[in-house]
Amino acid sequence: MDSVESFLFDPSITQSLLWLMIVMTIGLWLDEKAKIGHFSLGVTWVLFIGIALASLGIRIDHSVAQFAKDFGLILFVYSIGLQVGPSFSPFKRGGLQLNMLAAAIVLLGCVCTIVLHYVTGISMSTLAGVMSGATTSTPSLAAAQQAFFDITGQTDPTIATGYVVAYPLSIVGVILAFELIRRAFRVNLPEEEKQLHLEAEAEEEEPVCVDITLNNPQIDILTLSDLLRLCPVQKIVVSRVIRPDGSDELVNDQTTFRNGDTLRILTDKHHTDALHLFGQMRDYNLHAQKEKSDHLISRRIAVTKLECNGKRIRSFNLRQQYHATITRVSRAGIDLLATPDMILQLGDRLMVVGDKDDVQRVADTFGNELKRLDVPHLLPVFFGIVLGICIGLLPIPIPGLGQSFKLGLVGGSLIVAILIGHYGPYYNMVTFSTTSANMMLRQIGLTLFLAALGLSVGEEFVPTVVNGGYLWIGYGFLITIIPLLVVGGIAYKCLHINYFKVVGLLIGSMTSAMALPYAQSLSSENNQAAVCYATVYPFTTFLRVMVAELLVLIFCA
Repeated sequence: MDSVESFLFDPSITQSLLWLMIVMTIGLWLDEKAKIGHFSLGVTWVLFIGIALASLGIRIDHSVAQFAKDFGLILFVYSIGLQVGPSFSPFKRGGLQLNMLAAAIVLLGCVCTIVLHYVTGISMSTLAGVMSGATTSTPSLAAAQQAFFDITGQTDPTIATGYVVAYPLSIVGVILAFELIRRAFRVNLPEEEKQLHLEAEAEEEEPVCVDITLNNPQIDILTLSDLLRLCPVQKIVVSRVIRPDGSDELVNDQTTFRNGDTLRILTDKHHTDALHLFGQMRDYNLHAQKEKSDHLISRRIAVTKLECNGKRIRSFNLRQQYHATITRVSRAGIDLLATPDMILQLGDRLMVVGDKDDVQRVADTFGNELKRLDVPHLLPVFFGIVLGICIGLLPIPIPGLGQSFKLGLVGGSLIVAILIGHYGPYYNMVTFSTTSANMMLRQIGLTLFLAALGLSVGEEFVPTVVNGGYLWIGYGFLITIIPLLVVGGIAYKCLHINYFKVVGLLIGSMTSAMALPYAQSLSSENNQAAVCYATVYPFTTFLRVMVAELLVLIFCA
């Protein structure tokens, strides 16, 4: 009996691993069972279970807890960066405005934190933890803790305690903010849906298919190179030519066109008018109608061969070798025009047009074996983590402060992951992973971090709250609600941004994934809240890490 008690309660590596697994198991079980409508605390239950057990006297080895927190958080932020990297374009197509508004929310929250510091006299290290909890930003918590340790050589347990105290009400605060905006401005959700649909049609840039019948008297014989040279639109793909007698053929560099021929062209919606230069346009289709022919077929082919990763479409010379054409590339759910200079990535889906046998040869060239995509490629993960840790440790001098700024484990890993995810294929690096594999890695990392954090701070949690820490709940709520109401109100009323986009902006600026299911329940017709959330999340995460670290460096040095 004594040996069992010693095993359970005397800190050791094995004992620490056991309690970490117990905390994660109970917390994840509550995540599945303890839900109120669309609202759930998610994996945050793991944190609260860890605090509860630590309050009851459970202790784990300090070095094990520190490793679990650091490694778990690195896995979490690196997985996020690697997933968003391929399609990361936060400053394009309206993303600039949303990210600037998100930055305003972050900075206004920073101002609220500074004001509370001077009004209440609470140390900035503690308030940095409160701010991290109020914005549900786990990476900023780690950044604040690391910055405090770098300048003092000690740890401040009130940073994590402030985070834990402020966290639960912050989720409610995010939901409350966009509901208050909805009622204050009497938002009509059906009207917002209609407006969103009109905006989507106006901004649509996915490939569309048009037929152009050549009837320009100034054109007699036209080659493909002539067409591309004369056309004012750069991004077009000519997939086939239909002759006046009804016969059709694929287009290659030797194909010549005459008046009366009909060209099937893929471009984007905004550039179709320019094609009137060559003749009469017809069969305009918003959704890129599927090509039909007696002998030509179109087929989706997956890029699954490693040697195809990072190569340009023109390098395969498909028109000459296989008499086939790639018309579209589907990447991360988005259809892109297959221009010759486009760099392919593992996991891309190609729309290929050609004879059945030719298309099959193209499929053999690119692999088209979906089972290959299930094999994880771990080299970019560990290489990126090594690089991220090294970059995170580099000191960056701050003029006038006398202290050096570091990106830290979190900031360095996040930046490197985004860069590798985006530019890796350009250098033949395989960065593709299935969504399920990425989410598994991300959830394991976050759950491990929260379990170790809860067991580490739980001992001092109750005494701190009883001795005045309960006031931090209110302070955290102010840091949550004030920036959201101010910036959210300006975005909707003054900038006339659609309400569903505003909701996604508010949730993303607070990195509050737990509020996203509630937001998505507002409409079954669109996913704009999730899209805008994803648009601002990476930049906001990075900005919150930087702000938390700078506050500690400036006020605690």
